[in-house]
Amino acid sequence: MACRQIISGFLSSLLQIVGEMSPYLLLGFLVAGILHVWVPGRFYSRYLAADDWKSVLRAALLGIPLPLCSCGVVPAAVGLRNEGASKGAVASFLIATPQTGVDSIIATFSLMGMAFAVVRPVTALLTAICGGLLVSRFCRNAAASAPVAGAAVPLKQRRRPLWSVLRYALVDMMQNIGPRLLLGLLLAAFIQVAVPDSFFLQFGSRPLLQMLIMLLIAVPMYVCSTGSIPIAAALLAKGMSPGAALVLLMAGPAVNLGAVLVVRKTMGRRFTGIYLLSITAGAVLFGLLLNLVDGLLHFTHSAAAHCCATAAPQPPGLFKIICGTILTLCLFNVFIMKHFNKFHRTAPTPASCVYRVDGMHCNHCKAAVENAVGKIPGVTSAVADLDRNSVIVEGTASESDVRQAVEQAGFTFKGCQPQQ
Repeated sequence: MACRQIISGFLSSLLQIVGEMSPYLLLGFLVAGILHVWVPGRFYSRYLAADDWKSVLRAALLGIPLPLCSCGVVPAAVGLRNEGASKGAVASFLIATPQTGVDSIIATFSLMGMAFAVVRPVTALLTAICGGLLVSRFCRNAAASAPVAGAAVPLKQRRRPLWSVLRYALVDMMQNIGPRLLLGLLLAAFIQVAVPDSFFLQFGSRPLLQMLIMLLIAVPMYVCSTGSIPIAAALLAKGMSPGAALVLLMAGPAVNLGAVLVVRKTMGRRFTGIYLLSITAGAVLFGLLLNLVDGLLHFTHSAAAHCCATAAPQPPGLFKIICGTILTLCLFNVFIMKHFNKFHRTAPTPASCVYRVDGMHCNHCKAAVENAVGKIPGVTSAVADLDRNSVIVEGTASESDVRQAVEQAGFTFKGCQPQQ
């Protein structure tokens, strides 16, 4: 009987969270699709070449609305660097972009209220500006490398506009963040059921300890900016301080071990140190400020109460049911396509070479590799495979040319693989 109640509570919490988030998630995905299709890719690099505060500010403002995760933003940033963007601008872009996005801002409002929806992008903006200025001050010595054809992520693809928006919003973007979003939803529902309501109250007099615990959890955790929202909301409802929730929202999406290793290899140790310090110190500092302001104004209490309302969920309205159904179908489609692609992937021909490429985690990474390798003189075809961490190359390009293109796009080249 107890097991049945736990399962029932888990499913009720999950349905409630999906119902609350789905309308805002779908709206955010559509806006992200519009940005992806109608904003030219060169727009993101032409204003970032100067090594001054204006380029740093522009990079942060350009990065905040983009729906790129911590792995997808690395090849995009490397592409900007190869097109002439300054190191300070690249650092600002790297810090701001994965911490938030137009989809996550709207979804944050849906589940955590206006306060967090405003504080989150402001924190990302200020943290990115500080990190970019520090990089401009202490990492001036390396010039931008020569542009590599196709190294940048193709932020604009020429298709029919409306179909391109819908495909990117509901298919491509869902493939990028869908698994991590689903994991976040499941963890949030589990927290609602399994964690006692007073669990975090025992740390009430030590908010800094909560933030440090969140840092230890968030930094190695691989979660996107949208997938972190239900987890933070559930923990906030269980008594965690608003500042600690903000640390999870900012540090979790911004850093993962794979991205750090690539940044260190492509940008250098000093750049990487400033990049990590800006994210972690900025998250803790703004978390402490949020706790201080919340202690005076109590503006996050409504968000916690809203999250706690899942203990006695109300039946969702028709509009939320429709949006939740669409979101569920899109998530289901991700796994169907993943299973389908295993049986319909491009097979290497006798005239092709298969190269191992590490560091590809999403469609942005896949597109970056295909775009970089595909524009090497002599290459007639380049098809990347996320599941097998490989790229199939047809043409007369040498292995050294492929290595240079892959590494300058921000990935790890592991050499030629024997064909199976």
